[in-house]
Amino acid sequence: MSQKEKPSKDILEKWHKDPDNWKLGVFYYNKEDKRILPPKRMAWAGWTVNFANSISVAVFVIVIIIIIGITMYLPK
Repeated sequence: MSQKEKPSKDILEKWHKDPDNWKLGVFYYNKEDKRILPPKRMAWAGWTVNFANSISVAVFVIVIIIIIGITMYLPK
């Protein structure tokens, strides 16, 4: 598959169901998957981070920093 080609739904489903793409059963790690926030293992539970995608990890870190920053500056 070329860089500009989007994977089909069948390929996305195959990646999602492949246990080798889930480290410790909860961390999604797939270098081929370019989605920033793929669905969690149980799709009804929301989305997760693709730890093989640097943009996805950057978004995760930024969100954590924002949450920490907000909680530090909330009035007590």
